[in-house]
Amino acid sequence: MQKQLILWLLPLWFMPMAAQEPIDTCIEINEVMVTGLTGTTKMKYSPSPISVVGNQTLNSTLSTNIIDAISLQPGVAQVTTGGGISKPVIRGLGYNRVVVIDDGIRQEGQQWGDEHGVEVDGASVHSVEIIKGPASLRYGSDALAGVIIFHDEPVEQAGEMHANYQTEFQSNSGLFGNSIVFRGNKSNIFWNVRASHKMAHAYKNKYDGYVASSQFRERALSGLIGKSASYGRNSLRLSYYHLTPGLIEGERDAETGELLCDGNVKTYGHGMPYQQVKHYKTVSDNTFFVGNTTLKAVLSYQQNIRQEYEDGHHHEEGETHETEHHHGTSPSLDFRLHTIGYDVYATFPELRGWQLVSGVGGMWQRSLNKGFEYLIPAYSLFDFGIFTTASRHFGKWHVSGGLRYDTRRFHGEQLLEDGDVRFSDFTRRFNGLTGSAGVIVNLDRNWNVRLNIARGFRAPNMSELGSNGAHEGALRYELGDHNLKSEFSTQLDFGVDYTSQQLILQLSLFANRIDNYIFIHKLQADGQTVYADGRPVFQYDGGDALLSGGELAIEWHPVHCLHVNNAMGYVYAIQLHQPKASRYLPFTPAPRWTANIRYDLTHEARVFANAYVAFGWECNLRQNHYRMIDDTETPTPSYTLFNAAVATDIHYRKRHIATLTLTAQNLLDKAYQSHLSRLKYGDVNTVSGRTGVFNMGRSISLKVNVMLF
Repeated sequence: MQKQLILWLLPLWFMPMAAQEPIDTCIEINEVMVTGLTGTTKMKYSPSPISVVGNQTLNSTLSTNIIDAISLQPGVAQVTTGGGISKPVIRGLGYNRVVVIDDGIRQEGQQWGDEHGVEVDGASVHSVEIIKGPASLRYGSDALAGVIIFHDEPVEQAGEMHANYQTEFQSNSGLFGNSIVFRGNKSNIFWNVRASHKMAHAYKNKYDGYVASSQFRERALSGLIGKSASYGRNSLRLSYYHLTPGLIEGERDAETGELLCDGNVKTYGHGMPYQQVKHYKTVSDNTFFVGNTTLKAVLSYQQNIRQEYEDGHHHEEGETHETEHHHGTSPSLDFRLHTIGYDVYATFPELRGWQLVSGVGGMWQRSLNKGFEYLIPAYSLFDFGIFTTASRHFGKWHVSGGLRYDTRRFHGEQLLEDGDVRFSDFTRRFNGLTGSAGVIVNLDRNWNVRLNIARGFRAPNMSELGSNGAHEGALRYELGDHNLKSEFSTQLDFGVDYTSQQLILQLSLFANRIDNYIFIHKLQADGQTVYADGRPVFQYDGGDALLSGGELAIEWHPVHCLHVNNAMGYVYAIQLHQPKASRYLPFTPAPRWTANIRYDLTHEARVFANAYVAFGWECNLRQNHYRMIDDTETPTPSYTLFNAAVATDIHYRKRHIATLTLTAQNLLDKAYQSHLSRLKYGDVNTVSGRTGVFNMGRSISLKVNVMLF
């Protein structure tokens, strides 16, 4: 590994990075953070590392979902299950340790599950803000690794109305995507209405051919209406998201080694097994100006429905009804999660130079089991947090910090099955005192140095506390532990930034100690794996962990039209006081270097404006730090993917009427397995000897964005 790292760092002076906009590109951001700040300004005044992904980067990235679109950002990765399911990972931590903010609220969609992603329409996302490091001070429990904030399009200027239509095709999976939006602002009434649809058949690679059950279909509707007035602003948003993904099990024919297939892999319909994931959301976002104080109140309701359908199921008497399942009339697992959320805070006028913000936030949840198979108990949750932050400038110094207290109460309900206790009745309460303190020194107009220490908090989720059942999508039987403790992290961040017209450099280093880190491990008895319902049994447990590493990003503009970018990220994640076999934490991203060279062809408003060509690559080094014990993980060899893009705006009579983007991913059709791919652990191909399912092969995408008016 040391030799690899040396070879990796030697060509740093030349290395270019994954396509992204200049860090000081002006990105207008809605009210979740501060409106109108550029990336450079955020870097200058935030003690925690922040990445801003702009609209141009999102549009020029070939992806199947919104997490896939940001997964090449420094310090960010994704746990994948085929083409349509991605879960975000920040600095080696994912699942309930990453908070996702969409429409200004926490996205609550049973994040503990392996086999479903984030229920967000990627076409509706205008820009993304990524906060790396514990953010419990502002977002409470679960923001242990960081926060991903999705921003919608900015509200139109007064008197303006616009509509545009976006369509996309991807060659590998035959993906078709369409989205249309109409937005405007008249007489202080603003609105935004969008409808999106996406569908894909099974993806392919040169080792597996078409991967059965990787097809998916996605539908989304959203509407926003609001009013601006002298007293503030009010808005109401309604949204609906529906994803129908297949469940890839990786099972193979014992003689041919081919993946077992239920149906035609090139059709856009689903085979067996598959899921139905629906997410309904209502958000009331209100801002009031009370003298020199700004009061913000966001109230929300969410309903998340996750259903799994299989080839056949067994009732209590043991009889099988395969026909019923093939018609999709009766899901085996059926989770219904209701969430009422609130976030109320006030920004006070400066007091002796100090800027103070105080507020409360939390949620109430109710989860129900409507199916006839069970994984977690039905439960209720109440969460409350209160916080205060303060910041002030002292010449070139900017200091900030704050404190927060959270309390979260779980109640799991008893379930009897055939007279036996499947889930016992239990109640747990978790409390957390968190905070952060940071300082930024603006050495001059180019150099910034930052130091931040933060304490994070995460209460165990219900899967970790109370699961007892076969998790079909994860290919295992899971057992929770009522006695698990809350996770507490202490993270130290150090960063150096340099910004000039020709060069932008960001170096971020971190060390994160987590007490009571919760993980899942395979149970063994007498050296043999324990099985239940035909699945290996996994048990949740706790221990202490240490994660360290950092990111380096370099953007160089030797001439006006040439952009040379680099990004590198490394995470070292271990469980303390353990032998080598059980030392490394599972799902730790491999060291990665991404690169891009972009050349701008035109700038002026001619017929073809803002045209560019780009070439880049993604190099993942070998991951030798893996959890060996009980064959939980295996090492992953290094691989490099090459990508290219061509894009242009089209103008007519000096008016922008369309944008065309042609993107190619994995140009050399490399067969590879990401270390964070769950499909890596499927059945062995008895013919080739290869284990698991490989990632997507070469794919070419054409995206067209037409300005209707």
